[in-house]
Amino acid sequence: MPSPARRMALVMSTCVLAWCSGGSAATAQTEPPQPRALTITAPTTANLGSAGIGDTVTGQLGTVTASDTTGVPTLTWTATVTSTNFVTGAGTSPQTIPTTAVRYWSGPATSTSGIGTFTPGQPTQANAVTLNSPRTAFSRIGTGYSTASWNPTIQITIPSTAAAGTYSGTITHSLA
Repeated sequence: MPSPARRMALVMSTCVLAWCSGGSAATAQTEPPQPRALTITAPTTANLGSAGIGDTVTGQLGTVTASDTTGVPTLTWTATVTSTNFVTGAGTSPQTIPTTAVRYWSGPATSTSGIGTFTPGQPTQANAVTLNSPRTAFSRIGTGYSTASWNPTIQITIPSTAAAGTYSGTITHSLA
């Protein structure tokens, strides 16, 4: 008898770091200061599909975009990615897929703007990393404003002891 299918749902969250520039005491400001920030956006949800016990499900998360509008002349930034366990039901041991079974690769940039070097954390599937600790997703060294986008891939291996259910977890991208 074939094993029941497992379906994974992935929940993305976004981390934003921001600051605002202000005028100097000698400069009259006629407009409110414009927000200047390091920001990162990612899809809020992604459905990776279904898989059976011991199988692997693979899917892209959708576009993640990191932006530097700080106005700092030279800025190096690094986007990192982490994950929670994927759980169903009450999250008992058979209802949990650990982060050691969750693999990530950023792939190449889908678009960039600005001057500098943009480097994917894992350019190919061969470079995929487990998300059992924070990992570099993308980085940039350059000058002035910049934006980089990529469409990362997640691969989850369903443990042989997993219970049937719809599993969800949180992948968090942050930028510093």
